[in-house]
Amino acid sequence: MTKILVANLGSTSFKYRLFDMTDERQLARGGVERIGAVMSRAQVEIGSRQKELQVAAPDHAAAVRLCLEQLTDPADGCLKDAAEVAAIGFKAVHGGRLSGVQRVTPELLSAMEEVNQVAPAHNPPYVAAMRLLSEKLPGIPLIAALETGFHATITPRLRYYAVPYEWADAMQVQRWGFHGASHRYIATRTAQLVGRDNLRIISCHLGGSSSLCAIRGGRSVATSMGMSPQSGLPQNNRVGDFDPFALPLIMRRIGKTLDEVLHILAEQGGLLGLSGASGDVRDLEQAAIKGNERARLALDVFTSAVRHYLGAYLVELGGADAIVFTGGIGENSASIRAAVCLGLEELGIALDASRNAAARGEARIDAPAGRIQLWIMPTNEELIVARQCQEFLAAHSKSET
Repeated sequence: MTKILVANLGSTSFKYRLFDMTDERQLARGGVERIGAVMSRAQVEIGSRQKELQVAAPDHAAAVRLCLEQLTDPADGCLKDAAEVAAIGFKAVHGGRLSGVQRVTPELLSAMEEVNQVAPAHNPPYVAAMRLLSEKLPGIPLIAALETGFHATITPRLRYYAVPYEWADAMQVQRWGFHGASHRYIATRTAQLVGRDNLRIISCHLGGSSSLCAIRGGRSVATSMGMSPQSGLPQNNRVGDFDPFALPLIMRRIGKTLDEVLHILAEQGGLLGLSGASGDVRDLEQAAIKGNERARLALDVFTSAVRHYLGAYLVELGGADAIVFTGGIGENSASIRAAVCLGLEELGIALDASRNAAARGEARIDAPAGRIQLWIMPTNEELIVARQCQEFLAAHSKSET
């Protein structure tokens, strides 16, 4: 069996893509929203055919069953039988002491729960849904490709915080890094396009959630996110890097508990907090054009943070062969790309303004005077998860024979 269903879970949503891994074709995509409501909304796209309907989906297991029913519909499905699905793969975020690609087991779910506090928007819905699916769909292997896995190659000097040494192992207090599937895809695809495997790449995943990753020879060397997805660059509504010694002062001044302040930093911080208007870069760019100073400040803070890590990774890698922009902002905001590259010609970074403005999809945007290739590259995290699941199944099939 070569068909892998890749799931993206939210607390009340289930989105999926189905791949045939014989040639890595996407056979279908779809999802179910408002899970648990009186009526949920299901969508499916198979080839050029699209369908939307109201359904009853009390939980994630019911949503997956509905998905399989759509995919095996005799009239317009793409599967003859649900048994053709070799596994369901999950782009899981944080497994703490467990990383890489893992079969979904009680041990994995327990390890994920141990770090719920540092991934509060991601881990709880995944744990709840994966536990439910394990119970109600025992015939389908469930495989988690953890985001932290790509960053397992980061050296200890860039992984450890300067805190009591024992905390790193006892409490998982170390730089884990995230967006692993996206950065892995960028490493793989850039090597294909350039025709070399030994590249020095700086992957700039810029979107609602953002991070940079320094990559050498396809392996992660350093990344901007740390122990939690709340760290690193400012996000749309998450604070990013922040001095923890400010917390007691804030708590006293506004009369909030630690949990309440952390919630504010995770939900009302970032670009939203700075601008007071929106965490969406598209909105902020329009507001800045109209003279909104706080919108301009939010964009400038974001761009400066990107440049901060970009400079650090140029030093860490000893230069770069390619800088790649991906994610919703990285792919679509010519002005952010221009601001990141502004004035860096001495470092070999020269952006071609006309190519940058006109670029769509996968495109190269550096000027002839530059020494470093600059790319826009749509990421494909789901395909990476499908590949990881296929490799996991193949490896375990061999070990069992």
